Amino acid sequence: MTKVHTREVALYSAAEFRRRAMHQMGGPVDLSWREHGDHILNPEIVAKVETFKLRDAAVLVPVIDDGDEARVIFTQRTSTLRKHSGQIAFPGGKIDGEDETPEQAAVREADEEIGLKGSFVETVGRLPNYLASTGFRITPVLAVVRPGFDLKLNPDEVDDVFEVPLSFLMAPGNHIRDKRMVDGLDRHFYRMPYETRMIWGITAGIVRTLYERLYA
Repeated sequence: MTKVHTREVALYSAAEFRRRAMHQMGGPVDLSWREHGDHILNPEIVAKVETFKLRDAAVLVPVIDDGDEARVIFTQRTSTLRKHSGQIAFPGGKIDGEDETPEQAAVREADEEIGLKGSFVETVGRLPNYLASTGFRITPVLAVVRPGFDLKLNPDEVDDVFEVPLSFLMAPGNHIRDKRMVDGLDRHFYRMPYETRMIWGITAGIVRTLYERLYA
């Protein structure tokens, strides 16, 4: 009998990321947001934010299909923006009336901010919402990005764009817990130093949720 050898899919490949994103084991996405990321570290702050009139937004978590070692696209926001200026972020923004779904909003915003065309983007799932103290209910949209794209940054919104290996982001040893005082309360958060960059705040909270839902 002839033996058939099948190649095992690499843990941090885009193919395995897609499979995990489409079959999450962390419970219903729309009901479990309190149990993930830095939300679980900040119950008092989360309870306060829940009383806000929140605006809906979406971000794209773009994972580039690059063999066994997928990479994730991040942006560095311009220093002139009114909110989160200069911070590292995923491409995204408010869900407009023209957007039928968070997926449409996230893909549109990625095109507007960094020139990532939708023809290269395959959305494969969502994470639980992230409630930001700045007044947004953010839906993280998971996506696999086909290689061959060209980026064109919108200088009004983005200063720079860079990539981080998915394997680095999904290693819990790279998730450093920190805290600072905000409005009289300790605000606990994650930070993830990568080379000369510091991923923290909302973006790191989303990355941590991604780890907990797909790779923990």
